[in-house]
Amino acid sequence: MHEEQLESRTVHCPYCDTPFELLLDLSQGSHVTWEDCPQCCAPIQLRIEVSPTTGELASLELGRDDDVL
Repeated sequence: MHEEQLESRTVHCPYCDTPFELLLDLSQGSHVTWEDCPQCCAPIQLRIEVSPTTGELASLELGRDDDVL
């Protein structure tokens, strides 16, 4: 993990709508992963899209565990 490729985003849980800080590792490129809500502990699906040319965050989608992202 490279510190210069870490990006912090404030997001809202798709279950309880609690805002929380999410630390994204952009060095992994585009990927799908899971994060538990710090408030309600529900599993949140994350689709992280990273630009292959710039290495910057292109898009971030959050969904419930049964959503298709």
